[in-house]
Amino acid sequence: MVDGAGLTADQFLSFLTQAAFFLVFLLTGWSALRRPRRAAINTALFFGVIAAVVLWQWLSGVLHLAPNRIASTIVGALFFTLPYLMLRLVDDFAYVPRWIKRAAEAGLALSAGALVALNSWETADPRRVAPTVVLIVYFVVLIAYSGVRFVMEAAQTTGVTQRRMQAVAVGSILLALLLFLALPQLFVPSLAPVLSIVNRLCGLASGLAFFLGFAPPPILRRAWQEPELRAFLGRAASLPRLATTDEIVAEIERGAAAALGTPHASVGLWDRERDVLRYRAPGGDILEAPSDRYVPGRAFTTQRPIYCDDAMRDDPENAEEYRRNGARAVLSAPITAGAEQLGVLTAYSPRPPIFADDDLVLLRLLADQAAVILESRRLIDDAARVRAQEEATRLRDDFLSSAAHDLKTPLTTLLAQAQLLERKAARDPEAPADLSGIRRLVGETRRLNGLVLELLDASRAEHGRILASLEPLDLAEVAHVVCGRVTTERHPCRAETAGTVEGQFDRTRIEQVLNNLLENAIKYSPEGGAIVVRVWAEGERAHLTVADKGIGILPEDQPFVFERFHRGRNVDDRQFAGMGLGLYICRAIVEAHGGVIRVSSESGAGTTFHVELPLEPPVTVRQHEPLAAASV
Repeated sequence: MVDGAGLTADQFLSFLTQAAFFLVFLLTGWSALRRPRRAAINTALFFGVIAAVVLWQWLSGVLHLAPNRIASTIVGALFFTLPYLMLRLVDDFAYVPRWIKRAAEAGLALSAGALVALNSWETADPRRVAPTVVLIVYFVVLIAYSGVRFVMEAAQTTGVTQRRMQAVAVGSILLALLLFLALPQLFVPSLAPVLSIVNRLCGLASGLAFFLGFAPPPILRRAWQEPELRAFLGRAASLPRLATTDEIVAEIERGAAAALGTPHASVGLWDRERDVLRYRAPGGDILEAPSDRYVPGRAFTTQRPIYCDDAMRDDPENAEEYRRNGARAVLSAPITAGAEQLGVLTAYSPRPPIFADDDLVLLRLLADQAAVILESRRLIDDAARVRAQEEATRLRDDFLSSAAHDLKTPLTTLLAQAQLLERKAARDPEAPADLSGIRRLVGETRRLNGLVLELLDASRAEHGRILASLEPLDLAEVAHVVCGRVTTERHPCRAETAGTVEGQFDRTRIEQVLNNLLENAIKYSPEGGAIVVRVWAEGERAHLTVADKGIGILPEDQPFVFERFHRGRNVDDRQFAGMGLGLYICRAIVEAHGGVIRVSSESGAGTTFHVELPLEPPVTVRQHEPLAAASV
C-alpha cells in the first residue's frame, strides 16, 4: 500500500514536471513563430527537445510500446543535445569562449557514440558504467556552467531582466543537479527509491524556474518591473526642477538602464531648427546626428518603437560605430508629448537580449514618462523666462526712475547756476567772477561725475573687469586716511587699528570700498553719531569693519543689500538719494580680491559691514588695465 502510494506520488510529480516543460515549449515556440529571432529560436529548440522526449514517454505509456534500442538511442541523443543548446542560449546573452563551444560540439558527437554503445550492451553489463558516468559528467558540467554564466550575467543587470536571468540560472542548476543525482544510483542501487522523489522535485522546480524565466505571466512581469518603475516614477515629479536639462537627461538615462537591465541608455533631444538629435556622451560632451540616422533616428522619424537585434546587420553604413560602442542590440522609442516631438529614448546591449519584446513595451512606457518630464521642464523654463523678463523690466524701470531722479538733481542745479552766471555776465561783463557760484558748479559737476562713474563701475563689475593693478598696501593706513577725510563734527569717524595690515590690493578700489561704506554710514545716520572703522589681521586674512548708529536695515532686506538697484524698504528716496549701486560695486571689488563682504544690522540701531580679504591675492584674481575713477 505504501509502495503504491509512493508510486502514485512519483507519477504525479513526473506528470507535473513534464507538463511544466511542455507548457514552456508551447509558449516559447509561439514566440519564435511570431518573431523568429536567434534567441527566440534557440529557446524554442531547447524546450522543443525536452517536449519531444516528454511526448515520446507519453506515447510509449499510452500505446504500451515495447522497449526499442533504436528509438531509445534517438531519444537519448536528443536529450543529450540539451547542454549544447543551453550553451547556445548563454551565447545569445553573454560571451562564450570559442574553445568552450568547440568542446561542447565534440562532447555532443562523443555522447551520440556513447549512447550507441550503451544501447548495444545489456542492462547488467558492467561496461555500461564508465560511458554512463562520462555522459552524466558531460551533461552536468555544461548545464552547470550555463547556470553559473546566467548568475554572472544577472549580477551585471537590474530590473526585470535580472530577475528573469536569475530564474533561468536556478532552472539550469536544478537541471544539472537532477542528472547529477543519477550518479549515486549507479554505484548504490538501494538509494534509487529515495533519490527518485528528490529527482522529481528537482525536475519540477527546474521546470517552474524555466517557466518563470522564459515565459512569466504578465502579472509576475509587472511585479518584477514595479520596484525600478516605482523608483523611477518616484523621482519623476522632482526631475523637472533639477538645475539643468543635462541633469534631467542623465537621471532619465540611469532610470531607464536600471529598469531594463541594460548597460547603457541614452536620450537624444531633437533640435528642431537644425533637424538633429543631440546626445549626451558619457564624458559630458554633446554629440549630434541627423534626425534620421542610426536606429534611434529611424524610431524618431517613424514615431514607432523599434527593436533591432543586430544593428550592424540592419544598419551596415554605421556598423563600425555600433561595434565600437558595444551596441549590437538596440531598442528605441520616440519621446513625444501629444503632437510635440521631443526626442528618442534608446537602450543598448552588446548582445541581443533574450526578452526583447517585453523590454520594448517597458521602454515605450519609460519614453512616455520621459516626455512628461521634459515637457514639464519646458513649461517651467518658459515660466521662468517670463518671470525673468518681468523682473528685468521691473529692474530697468526702477533703475531708470532712480537714475533719472539722481541725475536730475545735479543737472538742474548746474543748469540754474549756469543760467544765473550767464545773466550776471550779460548785465555787467566787467563785474568780478562769482566765485561761490563757480564753486557750486564744480561741486555739482563732481557729483554728476560720481554718478556716471558709479554706473561705469557697475558695468565693469558685471563683466569681471573691476580691478586694475595690485600693489603692497597697508589697510590700517588707508583706513586712517579715508576716515580723516570724511569725519565731521556731526559724524565723527574713528579708525581703530593695531599695527599695520599689509597685503596685495588695488589701492583705488579698496579706497572706493571704504568711501562707499562710510558715505552710506553718514547718509543713513541722519541724526548724526560716531562711525567706527576697525582693521586687524587674523592669520592670512585681513578684516575691516565699518559700524554706524543709523536707521539700520530691515531683516527681510539684508539678504539683498548687495544686489544691483536694491534699496531698503525703510529708505525714503526723497530723503536718501541713490541708485542702489554702491554696495553692489563694493561686493564686486571685494570678491575680485578673493574676499567676502557681510552685513549685520538691526532696524533703528545701526549697521555693521564686515569685509574679509586675503593678504596675498589668489591665483584666480584677474588684473586689467587701470580703470581708476576719473575726477573733474
